[in-house]
Amino acid sequence: MAPPCSPRRPISAPCFLICFLLGFVAGLFFFAHRHLHLDHQLPLPSAPEAVTDPDPSRDPHPLPPPPPKPLQPKLLLVVTPTRARPLQAYYLRRLAHTLRLAPSPLLWLVVEDGAATSETAALLRGCGVMYRHLSSPAPEPPQEPRRRRQDLPVDSRLRRRNAALDHIEHHRLHGIVYFADETSVYSLDLFHHLRQIRSFGTWPVAMLAPGKSKMILAGPVCNGSRVVGWHTAEKSRRLRRFHVDMSGFAFSSTMLWDTKKRAHQAWNYIRLLDTVKQGFQVTTFIEQLVEDETHMEGIPAGCSKIMNFHLHMEDRDLLYPKGWQITENLDVVIPLNQEGSTRL
Repeated sequence: MAPPCSPRRPISAPCFLICFLLGFVAGLFFFAHRHLHLDHQLPLPSAPEAVTDPDPSRDPHPLPPPPPKPLQPKLLLVVTPTRARPLQAYYLRRLAHTLRLAPSPLLWLVVEDGAATSETAALLRGCGVMYRHLSSPAPEPPQEPRRRRQDLPVDSRLRRRNAALDHIEHHRLHGIVYFADETSVYSLDLFHHLRQIRSFGTWPVAMLAPGKSKMILAGPVCNGSRVVGWHTAEKSRRLRRFHVDMSGFAFSSTMLWDTKKRAHQAWNYIRLLDTVKQGFQVTTFIEQLVEDETHMEGIPAGCSKIMNFHLHMEDRDLLYPKGWQITENLDVVIPLNQEGSTRL
């Protein structure tokens, strides 16, 4: 017979409390572990893929694009015919001072009658203007009788201007061609407005009347930039097509070799003609470049400003020893008469 079981000892309160807390913590540990490590089960974002440059030589950090370059101003091609005479140095220096103040780029084409002289070359080297010294050899005398004496200087000036046009066309000098005589007076505003010409531009010129007692206007009458009429006081106004002075117009040099930019009836060889009647050389030259006034630009707006003066100030009463031909020595000393020296 088995012995009887001993009676169970009662569980004390502290022991019961410890066991309860251990069970409670153990139960919470399961849920806490599940919630605390839930983020390990979520998919992590993938690292960004490296973009490979097909051109390894290209800079990965390129510089910003440079600012656009400003438009280069047009080149001014100023053509000046000259010849040996007592006041040549004075006229060339005066024009050189004006051109030196004009905005660049500017190329001064100085064309001498006959061979280029060393005196003119020395003057141009010290003028401070970019220049080209050209020569216009005199043609062989024709077999026909000689022309009148007053016609020879006109033909000589045309030949020198044509020599400059030959140089411009041969070297393809792109710019605005302007015939600036050395005896005229020019405003700096003129050279600023010349660069605004797209194809052919014209403006009024103040001219000294033959009697040298008043000034007359020759050139366009404009409505804005559109030519609507002409200033003229000549008797031949009904015969001339365009009433423009030689120093009252300018044109793009590309018109000399590009037939698409000039009048359709123009010749392939655009030059000043010495075969036409005196006084009509300018209008016949312009007729080769433009067809009518619709192809012209009046400058400035309204043609309301006189920007150059055409003066006839050449002294024709200077006396020289018989047989003396002025071919050199630009700086000529003109002696004063006895009365004039006494007054001084």
